[in-house]
Amino acid sequence: MPTLFDPIRIGDIDLANRIVMAPLTRNRAGPGQVPSALAVEYYRQRASAGLIISEATQVCPEGQGYLDTPGIHSAEQVAGWRRVTDAVHAAGGRIVAQLWHVGRISHVWLQPKGQPPVSSTGRRAEARTLTGEGWLPVSAPRPLRSEEMPAVVASYRHAARCAMDAGFDGVEVHGANGYLIEQFLRDSINDRTDAYGGSIENRARLLIEVMQAVVGEIGGGRTGLRLSPVTPANDAAQDSNAQALYEYAVQQLAPLKLAFLEVVEGSTGGPRDFAPFDYAALRRKFAGAWMVNNGYQRQMAIDIVAGGAADLVSFGRPFIGNPDLVRRLREDRPLAAFDKKTLYAGGANGYTDYPTIDERAAA
Repeated sequence: MPTLFDPIRIGDIDLANRIVMAPLTRNRAGPGQVPSALAVEYYRQRASAGLIISEATQVCPEGQGYLDTPGIHSAEQVAGWRRVTDAVHAAGGRIVAQLWHVGRISHVWLQPKGQPPVSSTGRRAEARTLTGEGWLPVSAPRPLRSEEMPAVVASYRHAARCAMDAGFDGVEVHGANGYLIEQFLRDSINDRTDAYGGSIENRARLLIEVMQAVVGEIGGGRTGLRLSPVTPANDAAQDSNAQALYEYAVQQLAPLKLAFLEVVEGSTGGPRDFAPFDYAALRRKFAGAWMVNNGYQRQMAIDIVAGGAADLVSFGRPFIGNPDLVRRLREDRPLAAFDKKTLYAGGANGYTDYPTIDERAAA
């Protein structure tokens, strides 16, 4: 049986091991939402991961929901990300871009011309976001009009092309954590009466159209998707039939032959048993590489891969304080803690200054 530390090919991407760095928002992009020089070093330090999934990266200006998060839709952003991908590849790593539209989890301070954020609904989320004026409640959104939907889909297609131009090995579409795609998926948020609301088939329409557009642009072998069927993140209350919704969506994506599906089990960053869901049944609908996420410890990760219940495991916050996490897991070394005060925004402190095992020993 395979181990957590064995190579694997997912779609068209060869990985040195099955340990994945999960997407981690760090709020350190520069002017124009361009990745900074610090980001080049941050990702290079973590290139021993079998795969790095970049921090969530907005597909268009309207997709931004937090201060100093990077984009992947302008020439300047492409150039900034190219420096990151070149560094990761020079260190032997692989990296995909996570494509993100926050929908209603935004504030007018962050939106072009101070306009309201867009969503499936006009209802404001009970959530807060980081702006230039600090942490503020998110703004009330406006519902996207039916005739605007093709442009939203096109923004994902454009971002996928930009990601390839920036040297990424592929992309992961962010369909989780209460952001735009999930705002359409869940009937707890989506209150539309047009072709994108009501039935499961209608609510899954945006996700399916986005995935078709991205695959049409860069190929299924370089495309993945992140889903979180039961997480309550960003005021995403439970769907009335989450099992049927997500099984339908995944089944409809089968013809696209996606490289991987990353599934957040339980509440993102919280309890794994937050709400009942049959993840094994969902997996049976998907033929690509199966990636699990949320609260995995070393032995849990080793066991789930060895038992065949997952192909890869993505780790989020353990990668913050442990740039050499792969080695620490392989050798069963203690994990360093991270500083919660420096998670979001700031400079090198709490970002690129966490030492490896060897650096700590030499200090």
